[in-house]
Amino acid sequence: MTGGNRLASATSPYLLQHADNPVQWWPWSEEAFAAAAERQVPVFLSVGYAACHWCHVMAHESFEDERTASMINEHFVAIKVDREERPDVDAVYMQATQALTGQGGWPMSVFLTPDRKPFYAGTYFPPTARHGLPSFHQVLQAISEAWRDRKSEILVSASEITRRLSMQQTPAGSEMLTADDCSESILLLEREFDPTHGGFAHAPKFPPSMVLEALLRDGGEAAMFMAGLTLEAMARGGIYDQIGGGFARYSVDAGWVVPHFEKMLYDNALLLGAYTHWWRLTRNPLAERIVTETVSWLLVQMRTAQGAFAASLDADSRNDQGELREGAYYVWNRDQLRDVLGAEDAAWAAEVFSVTPTGTFEHGASTLQLRFDHDQVRLAEVRERLRIARDQRSRPGRDDKVVAAWNGLLVDALVQAAMIFARSDWLEVATEAAEHVWQVHWHDGRLRRTSRDGRVGEAFGILEDYAALALAAVRLASVHAAPLWLTRAEQLLEVIMEQFNDGDGGFFDTAADAEQLYTRPQDPTDNATPSGLSAAVHALRLTAELTGVDRYAARADRAAASASELTRRAPRFAGWLLADAISQTSDKRPVQVAVVGPDNAARAALVHTAYQLAPAGSVVLAGIPDQPGLALLADRPMINDKPTAYVCRHFVCRLPVTSVDALASQLLDS
Repeated sequence: MTGGNRLASATSPYLLQHADNPVQWWPWSEEAFAAAAERQVPVFLSVGYAACHWCHVMAHESFEDERTASMINEHFVAIKVDREERPDVDAVYMQATQALTGQGGWPMSVFLTPDRKPFYAGTYFPPTARHGLPSFHQVLQAISEAWRDRKSEILVSASEITRRLSMQQTPAGSEMLTADDCSESILLLEREFDPTHGGFAHAPKFPPSMVLEALLRDGGEAAMFMAGLTLEAMARGGIYDQIGGGFARYSVDAGWVVPHFEKMLYDNALLLGAYTHWWRLTRNPLAERIVTETVSWLLVQMRTAQGAFAASLDADSRNDQGELREGAYYVWNRDQLRDVLGAEDAAWAAEVFSVTPTGTFEHGASTLQLRFDHDQVRLAEVRERLRIARDQRSRPGRDDKVVAAWNGLLVDALVQAAMIFARSDWLEVATEAAEHVWQVHWHDGRLRRTSRDGRVGEAFGILEDYAALALAAVRLASVHAAPLWLTRAEQLLEVIMEQFNDGDGGFFDTAADAEQLYTRPQDPTDNATPSGLSAAVHALRLTAELTGVDRYAARADRAAASASELTRRAPRFAGWLLADAISQTSDKRPVQVAVVGPDNAARAALVHTAYQLAPAGSVVLAGIPDQPGLALLADRPMINDKPTAYVCRHFVCRLPVTSVDALASQLLDS
């Protein structure tokens, strides 16, 4: 295609949203940069994602505007990138945006030389100048004129910017964390903890999923207080969908009242794991309710026709007047409650859900909160009536692409929830999702990051994709006693160790043979998802537990040590690495539980006990004695022809037991 919009064949729903723009968008490609070089014009790079509210705003204001599009088309080559499809591109240019402006966000707007070097950046630009921001037209005009009149200066500046950015490094390390280091990290977290509302620091507040895992693994009084207060506050707040289940991406306030309404698969995967772990330790009924409702929401709203899980739901939907508004699907005012419930139940619901006369959100509407327990029978009936009424509203859009990493995180959490809550139907769903990702995304010994409607995308997997899917594969290998899934996990880990190795114990985020940007991304910090490094550590660690192969454990040790200084200084941004360190240094270290015998109720009871009581990071494997391909089952005979459990560390086992009580005693004493 010449001189037109080139996004129509994309697999990304975000790119497809822009396929009809008058802007002559290119996808990220060699051809786009070659066109910029041939025309001798700069590149305008726009990065966003389908659920991004301000991305939609800028699209409507600027990219759908003929005059603006004409200016872009005349003076630039325009490239549109889905940050969820190309997180490597997003990471590199977000680093530049933050360095140039002191802040970052989406939509991200970056101007590049034809050789991909950034020289000017920002986020959202309005159509007219306001709030100290220049208009997008002013930006386009100024950059076009600067390129025409001072091109040599821009090229020199861009080279210097990329040189400096390529030299930036995060705190490294070389020594494994000790138990004392972990205790100090918990103290650091206490200093930043909000003892009133839970969570850390001030607004906006994001669910601290990885830190919660570390706190739950620590299990001390202070850690459990921080974890419990945060988990309860989120579950009762507006960030949680009190009608349909599932968590929004973050809260704009410190009290979890008003969310940014987009719902991301990765948040719900990680929080599913956190609430499952919380219930396992405390048996808190609120935790069980959140787990059950979150899985139900995932199955109803996020599961694709192929059996995997979609990336996100938009924040925006149409209100009663047909206007796109953030949160319109989720919020209520008192009149709306009365229309659905009648006067008496509406008054009760307004009190129960904190629907105030003036509203807790915008335009007199309120988010729904559930701060206290109430009459459960009446509550269930009211919630169901509200759900039925809400189903008649315009729904938020869904980004139905499948992201390998996020599906891997969900499968990992869903397998654990299935085994702890004895839900074989959940296990079936998790297995089907993982199988779909493997069949569609694994090509010629390498992993692709995304697919849609069963069609794989072109973007190659990054470290987090390999690590999260490997973690899911190990879980499935153990729960199904399936050597095939173990082989798949080891294939993924081999690619990690060969292609992502940085030579100093850590990992790069992109493969050695991936597209080379001006710097190779390497970020060990946890953000909304675990870093690729921390996910790789967990995958390697769990594979070592299942196989007994020291090479995996040693590689996990080196990777964790490479970021040990980050974990010491900033545990809020290294939650999964801290969780791993706690498991490796505490009294409650992971164990291997081998359960041998026929697949019957007695064996199932032992397995269920093991999943409920084994320390975090443990593996539980059930099968027949000496089952081929699974070393943990070798030389583990049944005792008195009864299903038998072996509790082991490093494949050295305690005396075998055949009763649930005896197994529980060993696990509680392990």
